Amino acid sequence: MKSSLEIERSIEKRPIAEVAAALGLDPDGINLHGKYIAKLPLSILDERSKGPDGSLILVTAMTPTREGIGKTTVTIGLADALRRLGENAALCIREPSLGPYFGIKGGATGGGYAQVAPAEDINLHFTGDMYGVSKANNLLSSMIDNHLHHGNSLQIDSHRMTWRRVIDLNDRALRDIMVGLSARGDSFPRHDGFDITPASEVMVILSLSTGLFDLHQRIRRIIVGYTHESQPVTCSQIKADNAMIILLRDTVQPNLVQTLEHTPAFIHGGAFANVAHGCNTLFATRMALKLCDYVVAEAGFGSELGAEKFFDIKCRVGGLSPKAAVIVVTVRALKHHGGLTKEGGFANLAKHVENVRCFGVPPVVAVNRFADDSDEELKAVHEECDRLGVPSAVCDAFNRGSAGAEELAHTVIKVAGDGSASFQPLYPLDIPITEKVETIATKMYGAAGVEYDPEARESLRVIDDLGYSNLAICIAKTPLSLSDRAELRGAPRDFTIKVNEVRLSAGAGLIVVLAGNIVTMPGLPRVPAAELMQVDDSGSAIRLV
Repeated sequence: MKSSLEIERSIEKRPIAEVAAALGLDPDGINLHGKYIAKLPLSILDERSKGPDGSLILVTAMTPTREGIGKTTVTIGLADALRRLGENAALCIREPSLGPYFGIKGGATGGGYAQVAPAEDINLHFTGDMYGVSKANNLLSSMIDNHLHHGNSLQIDSHRMTWRRVIDLNDRALRDIMVGLSARGDSFPRHDGFDITPASEVMVILSLSTGLFDLHQRIRRIIVGYTHESQPVTCSQIKADNAMIILLRDTVQPNLVQTLEHTPAFIHGGAFANVAHGCNTLFATRMALKLCDYVVAEAGFGSELGAEKFFDIKCRVGGLSPKAAVIVVTVRALKHHGGLTKEGGFANLAKHVENVRCFGVPPVVAVNRFADDSDEELKAVHEECDRLGVPSAVCDAFNRGSAGAEELAHTVIKVAGDGSASFQPLYPLDIPITEKVETIATKMYGAAGVEYDPEARESLRVIDDLGYSNLAICIAKTPLSLSDRAELRGAPRDFTIKVNEVRLSAGAGLIVVLAGNIVTMPGLPRVPAAELMQVDDSGSAIRLV
């Protein structure tokens, strides 16, 4: 079989103006970024605000392996298959980050015959959204340090700065740094550090804003640090908010591309799911829902991470009500988590089915087929799904495109249309922070309880005293286990979630809880994907991962 890159290049793409026209959009009203990429003005949302929404379908997964589980491929294949069946469908996924692309996971545009295109452009610089977020974030950092240099009239305590710089690359050397070490003595030395751009609060704000006014207000509310009297200092006090909006004015527009079968694909926002909320933007999702009858949206990693945050954060903010949730599983992942047994991999699958049902959303299991899966193994997975009372279908979109996802599409249409969905969040916002965290840990992870480091407890006290205890919770932990320890496979029990840090993201409207010594700036593996990439003499890629 051809490589994914060879397949993508061998299939003719339609001009993006034609893809937009198929959505009922005026080609003259979109902003072209070349022949195959466009940005869609937010005025489209205003023009269709009174129209009905399509059916929202979430794609999540069981606990993946380090190599992933093919969730994006299934998302693309399902959307293609829905259109193959005559439905007006589109998909919504996040923008790829250069960190994983050059690190371990490679690109995020699907694979085989289920890809979004132009894949190479999307995986690299795309429309510059990542740069817009990075520049807005780092402009605020620059203005904070400038304020300190010119007298610090706000009396910011340099030892209680919370705002960090960002870059869209994996670079562990930047996690903790010292800035302002100029020999000229014209800067203010202090401790600082970098996060990766998809983990930044600006990225989450972009993804959760409901409009331009809401975006501006959220940016104004960002807390950058505290004064010597323990009062929060906000972005609006630094007077950086208007300039940040200017840097984001094009970034807010959703990106439109296409699949290899010309299905419209909205790719916008790139928040990570292990350290952020893991969903594409509300701008893109709401626009797609106004333009299509079915919208297939992906949330990062497993149900206890991306799906929980999709439901408890994104759906709550955006007033969304999903009709079904597809749980992607693979025989490989089931074996990784203990085999095709009720005590091993099937226990992990059962927990993810249980998690989705906790939100009143009916699940569907998609078995993403690999070449070495036997018929006996696939039969065993279907039998386990029957035992759990959840419909299942094999998806072979990687090898067969939409034809390989038809069974899944039929199943999703049936489940989404049976009226059984009754979405509700997992917890109310007006209960104590620790109770919200414990609810997620016990109901989603299967934990026995939660422990807090002393520094984390002090942060909880400060957040409560400042009046922010009614915000949603975003737990950052490993995606490789239901617990906060990657080595605990399957469906572990009687473990304790250990919280070592709590951050207030007042602009995003989140309390970020870091568990299991998670880091917000990844490092590269021993052999990064960047080493394996090849280009020809003209600069064209001839090998990507």
